[in-house]
Amino acid sequence: MQPTIAVSSANICMNRPVETSIRTKLNQRLEPTHLEVVNESNMHAVPSGSESHFRVLVVSKHFEGMSLLQRHRLVNEILCDELASRVHALSIQAKTPQQWECNPVIEVSPPCMGGSKHDHSMAAKVGTPSK
Repeated sequence: MQPTIAVSSANICMNRPVETSIRTKLNQRLEPTHLEVVNESNMHAVPSGSESHFRVLVVSKHFEGMSLLQRHRLVNEILCDELASRVHALSIQAKTPQQWECNPVIEVSPPCMGGSKHDHSMAAKVGTPSK
């Protein structure tokens, strides 16, 4: 079976090193049958063009026999460098192929509930001076 890999339009139009790194690492380590990596930074109070907020959906046989918590820990471990540097938020959907086949629903992220533009730690993470 050929994996299904969704590519965001932002990745096609622009150079997105963080998104590309996330996609590459998840592909290499989990060999997903379905992978979606969506940069949701534009939904938050961060500078335009940021790569700080992501949603991933990954379907992999490597998740079989693992609890949801174990799956999330594995994804976080794979992406530890990105999470320690530029990624501020990561929403994870981690499913087995059987779970995906029975329920191919992609959860929609809620709207941003704030996030202050005065939060200097976020500005430092995305490499932009705060005002």
